[in-house]
Amino acid sequence: MSMPLDDLADLSDETLLARYAVGDRAAARALTLRLTPRVLGYAARLLGDRGEAEDVAQEALLRLWRIAPDWRSGEAQVTTWLFRVVTNLVTDRQRARMRRPAAALDDAPEVADTAPGALAWMLERDRMAALEAGLAQLPDRQRQAVVLRHIEGLPNPEIAAIMGIGIEAVESLTARGKRALAAALAGQRAALGYEDEGAEP
Repeated sequence: MSMPLDDLADLSDETLLARYAVGDRAAARALTLRLTPRVLGYAARLLGDRGEAEDVAQEALLRLWRIAPDWRSGEAQVTTWLFRVVTNLVTDRQRARMRRPAAALDDAPEVADTAPGALAWMLERDRMAALEAGLAQLPDRQRQAVVLRHIEGLPNPEIAAIMGIGIEAVESLTARGKRALAAALAGQRAALGYEDEGAEP
């Protein structure tokens, strides 16, 4: 018998996954609602393409559901395993991109501005676009480390497990990525509304 979603909110990811493995659909729904925004956001930041990110997030969650009956509690956190799967799927897509020719600029869809006159919204949009563009300039591994640490807020040991590297390597990638991102965004402070030099973009 399934429990209401409110009753499942306090359960751990592993408990929800175990419940799904024995047929609890409400547990699967609760875990999906909990994990999808994080997985989708992570994939979108790495790929820079929402449609591709949705495909990656869907595939990663399907893989999670497939391994649920064989999940060994205590070996890894569900989020660590899931972020690692997303990282691998993103890497596969990035490699595939490099093998196919780039699309012509004329083929790119136009983005409509649906809120003319909304200065605050436009400024935030510009800031996010600058961040996304800056992240896109980073080497793949640096971008992964920076997004996991500073956007997803994961601790270095968990990032190390996700990326399959040591903690020192995570610290190095994160530090180099932050420096490269700061350099990529240098000179845009005023345009992005950061007039005060002490403010952090």
